[in-house]
Amino acid sequence: MRDLFDGLPEFEPGWVWLVGAGPGDPGLVTLHGINALRQADVVVYDALVDGRILDHAPESAERIYAGKRGGRPSPTQRSISLRLIEMAKAGKRVLRLKGGDPFVFGRGGEEALELTRAGVPFRIVPGVTAGIGGLAYAGIPATHRDTNSSVTFITGHSVTGEVPDNLNWPALATGAPVIVLYMAVKHMARIAQKLIDGGRDPHDPVAFVSNAATDDMTVVESTLAEAGAAAEHVKAPAVIAIGPVVRLRSALDWIGRMEGRQLDPDPLDQAQDEAV
Repeated sequence: MRDLFDGLPEFEPGWVWLVGAGPGDPGLVTLHGINALRQADVVVYDALVDGRILDHAPESAERIYAGKRGGRPSPTQRSISLRLIEMAKAGKRVLRLKGGDPFVFGRGGEEALELTRAGVPFRIVPGVTAGIGGLAYAGIPATHRDTNSSVTFITGHSVTGEVPDNLNWPALATGAPVIVLYMAVKHMARIAQKLIDGGRDPHDPVAFVSNAATDDMTVVESTLAEAGAAAEHVKAPAVIAIGPVVRLRSALDWIGRMEGRQLDPDPLDQAQDEAV
């Protein structure tokens, strides 16, 4: 049988690879990601990376924790970037391992720009982002032909840590059939109110998916009007879906089915009946 790693890129000394580890389940890391881990001299990893993924790195590889969690002492983004540059210029094969995808609210672009400015060569290895993969583990598709032909991804806080003020909330409220929020639990009450004030239906379904794609995953369903109160019972990290695709969970909760849940084959028909 042909080795799956045959022909994959060689991780050369002095390079930094920014790799997405996926949303939680270690099985969601890509083959390119495993290939990088197997060759790395240093792995700089984030808080949301499952420890089992690190087992693919050589025992000799240095493992450096660089996680940033709200309310806890954390390394600055600048210090992380400088350390990547320093180690690469020392001739190390430096793997920057990030939860989800490094270019989807993962600040991978910022780190890559710093590498460019420092003249350090790098490779980007995309990963499965929580806003797609995490929701899928909860039985919520990001898109569905009968509900939405577009989806909008939003971060729940700006660089200041507050609700983003550079977004056109009324346009989002009425123009985005499905909204997926990252890092928004803390500000959910304010975000929900902005959307309702912008014209979105207060009865729109909402799902909070905590610790997506892990054994500790929990899902809290609510409505937009009640989302602020529901968020008080949600443990971060969580990805949040707003819109009609949330109703599909009653039919597509494949993990729940394995645990005995009876699935509804016609969730959208039931929702239409209730709206009449």
